[in-house]
Amino acid sequence: MLWHLQIDPAPGLADSEGRRVSAEAADLGLGGSWTIRSARGFLVEGELSESDLRRAAEQVLADPIVETFAISSNQEEPKGTSRPVFDNALVHVLPRPGVTDPVAESARAVLRDLGLAVAEVRSVRTYMIEGPTDSLDALIRRVLANDAVEQAIVGPLTLDHLGQGSPYTFSRVDVPLRNMDDDSLMRVSREGQLSLSIDEMRAIQAHFVELGREPTDVELETLAQTWSEHCSHKTLRGRVEFEGEVIDNLLKQTIFKATKDLEADGLDWLVSVFEDNAGVIRFDDEHDVCFKVETHNHPSAIDPYGGANTGIGGVIRDPMGTGLGAKPICNTDVFCVAPPDTPVDGLPTGVLHPRRVLKGVVAGVRDYGNRMGIPTVNGAVVTDERYLANPLVFCGTVGVLPKGMAFKSVNPGDRIVAVGGKTGRDGIHGATFSSAELTGESEQLSGGAVQIGNAITEKMVLDALLQARSQGLYRAITDCGAGGFSSAVGEMGAELGAEVDLERAPLKYEGLSYTEIWISEAQERMVLAVPPEHLDALVSLCASEGVEATDLGQFVDTGRLTLRYHGEVVGDLSMHFLHEGRPKVTRKAAFTPPVETALSLPERDQYTAELLALLHDWEICSKEWIVRQYDHEVQGRTVIKPLVGEHEEGPGNASVVLPVRGSLRGLAVGCGLNPRYGDLDPYAMAGCVIDEAIRNVVAVGADPDRIALLDNFCWGNPERPETLGSLVLAAQACHDLALSYRTPFISGKDSLYNEYTHEGESLAIPPTLLISAIGQVPDVRQCLTMDLKAAGNHLLIVGQTRNELGGSALLKHLGEAGGRVPQVDPELGLAIFRAVHDCNVRGWLRACHDLSEGGLAVALAEMCLAGSLGAECSVRDVPCLDDAASDPILLFSESPSRFLLEVRPEHVAEVLDRFEGLPVGRLGTVVAAPEHGPRLSVRGLLGQTVIDASVADLRTRWLRPIDDHGFDSVNHHLLNR
Repeated sequence: MLWHLQIDPAPGLADSEGRRVSAEAADLGLGGSWTIRSARGFLVEGELSESDLRRAAEQVLADPIVETFAISSNQEEPKGTSRPVFDNALVHVLPRPGVTDPVAESARAVLRDLGLAVAEVRSVRTYMIEGPTDSLDALIRRVLANDAVEQAIVGPLTLDHLGQGSPYTFSRVDVPLRNMDDDSLMRVSREGQLSLSIDEMRAIQAHFVELGREPTDVELETLAQTWSEHCSHKTLRGRVEFEGEVIDNLLKQTIFKATKDLEADGLDWLVSVFEDNAGVIRFDDEHDVCFKVETHNHPSAIDPYGGANTGIGGVIRDPMGTGLGAKPICNTDVFCVAPPDTPVDGLPTGVLHPRRVLKGVVAGVRDYGNRMGIPTVNGAVVTDERYLANPLVFCGTVGVLPKGMAFKSVNPGDRIVAVGGKTGRDGIHGATFSSAELTGESEQLSGGAVQIGNAITEKMVLDALLQARSQGLYRAITDCGAGGFSSAVGEMGAELGAEVDLERAPLKYEGLSYTEIWISEAQERMVLAVPPEHLDALVSLCASEGVEATDLGQFVDTGRLTLRYHGEVVGDLSMHFLHEGRPKVTRKAAFTPPVETALSLPERDQYTAELLALLHDWEICSKEWIVRQYDHEVQGRTVIKPLVGEHEEGPGNASVVLPVRGSLRGLAVGCGLNPRYGDLDPYAMAGCVIDEAIRNVVAVGADPDRIALLDNFCWGNPERPETLGSLVLAAQACHDLALSYRTPFISGKDSLYNEYTHEGESLAIPPTLLISAIGQVPDVRQCLTMDLKAAGNHLLIVGQTRNELGGSALLKHLGEAGGRVPQVDPELGLAIFRAVHDCNVRGWLRACHDLSEGGLAVALAEMCLAGSLGAECSVRDVPCLDDAASDPILLFSESPSRFLLEVRPEHVAEVLDRFEGLPVGRLGTVVAAPEHGPRLSVRGLLGQTVIDASVADLRTRWLRPIDDHGFDSVNHHLLNR
């Protein structure tokens, strides 16, 4: 029997989802007047009666205080609801068959706990709509449902059953490659979504010619995911010809080399770098910490909620799978999207509106992190029209693990144990999909490459694994990321070999082939190497936590990966060929720097209007509407939170967390990102974002001599020489700056081919390098925030201001191009960082804020509005070079390595003495609020007032929500699905 349980808001209560949909329709230009009511519900299949389901609804599925419910069989209209009858349209939205449905999974577990014979459950959202019928299809497509992962049914639900698969009839598939010509080889790659090049297909063909047999489908899929750009980083590890030089391995000769050179030069606090899922550094005598940042770009372009949800879920599993397993203690996120106010008209085919994308990715990170009880403490938002079809979603996680548990091993005879979620068709071809360009057809062709996560399952897995780690029940662990079992088992057994019995894998539903089981990227799964004598204890421990643990096979000392299905061998690959057989990529790189053009800055008496405009920019404005959705207090570790100041609304430089309870030693987490610089000078851009990440964590109290970095390169198609050339320059800058600042890189990730192609036109993202910094704070009681603290205190500016407006927020506002990109002087920068830290440790500083987007003017405004205090300043003593001595440059230049310091009068002389020989200047004083509220006043070089604004006006422009509907429009995760 199939039942429909519909749950409506109680009479008289607000229907926030209905209001949200109506407002979204208006925002997207779907004309007409819309009246929409919403309901949630479940389709329940099984041997149960209406009274059984009613009892379950009354007890757990519906809230009797704020909701009513009605029950019907599958083809009946639900009776008993309080909603009005709508004549226009009834629309039901539910996950497509095979798509993970976490809400339904939880409901099914609850119903079974109540003793009900439930076979299957699926969640459903119902909309009762009055509005223009000719816009209904657009409303469904743009607002109600994401066709990649959801289906919309207009009218009554007429499903007969919820079965998500029919029994699989085994048939081994051999792919006849050996006699194919090049065109046929590429057709196999293209039609199979393998994303393999002709050279790679030829190498596979030659290998099997030598073996005298054809490859099976699962062998081809295994090679494709292992050799994918996403998994093997073949561009950055390949050979590059650039400016007459041959670089054999870009990563090894730049980023890796810098870290190795620093280790050789005496840096002794690195534990495990570029070897595991996350980079590990020493924290104290008993603990290490690890950090990883991943991207989940292509899936988020198709399903923003699901893409970001599994992006954060996947990166949480990176620390869980690092060493013998770390406990995640905080998350980070960075989003790059097109401006949310982009006009609706003219969106390319298959492209979601950036407003929907941004809301969706925020909700995806929010729901997963909050439900796992991990605080999200740091992030950023960058907007550029070129992210329209390729949004970037960066998610990071920091973990802590006991000292001595950062390394793993696999022995012959160890059992291959899968722990966690069941396997479904989620994420099929996810690794290869993420290694290809998007097109107008990607939504239809690659919807299955989007995984859907279930944070509750992952939390249960984490709880079980931490206990198993403490009991020493396994020797090695890794997560099922891109490529699923294929990647996890293939990597863990790379030095030995492995035998896997695929039919043992627990499945979500019937019908999966052996190949789908092997490459599925279904979430919340880990793979462990378990000594046989510990297998029963591990399975029992997992069962006690409600976690499934399944023995899939064993690691063997054969050097081969053998896959069986019900005893028949369906795959047999040499581990050496799998991991070393990919032909090395050789690419040409070039870069032609744009001609530096002279700027014509506006000559004004005042620049208040420019400041107010910059505060309203999507990148600079308040992200409170995002931050407030995240739980950044959970675990009670967060010392410096994302928002600071009197009303907790100031933009903190970085966050600080306590990894170890009972200790005052902290970790500062920050980031740097500015793709506009990369358009003009990729080398300078990389230097600037490294400098920004470092100064962000130094500004809150991190020791500049204990900072580690992570790199995330997101670029367009590296087969274009100019695109690859900009990447080479950025990587070279990472090497140079890491050495100069003595800040080693400990982990990283690249995401290439971020381009959208439709009807012959291609749109590439700007060169985007995210640098994340993790710095150690000796004593969190000495942490600094950026809000002004008290009237009468002095304001100092440290660092050199130069005529560097290229790529700046001011030029973006003015619509101007050109100018000189800010250049880092690392010797000067390191001296400034150490001096700031020294002054802070001595207790001489009350506030510290770094100068970044918008320069001095924006930094001053942010300090004032965060502290609800005013400031009276002058630019006459700002340290600068001669060509920077003009009011607009001094106000808005984005030169790096600069800070604003708030200092008590009695410590000003001491601070100035500490900065002797370094650029420092007196800026002004903090002032109390007069009768009409605090003001920011800045005088120019000639003594005239160049900025004069009330802090209330600054705050009004800065507090910019995503839309005019307030937080109600982002409070429910289903709105983005």
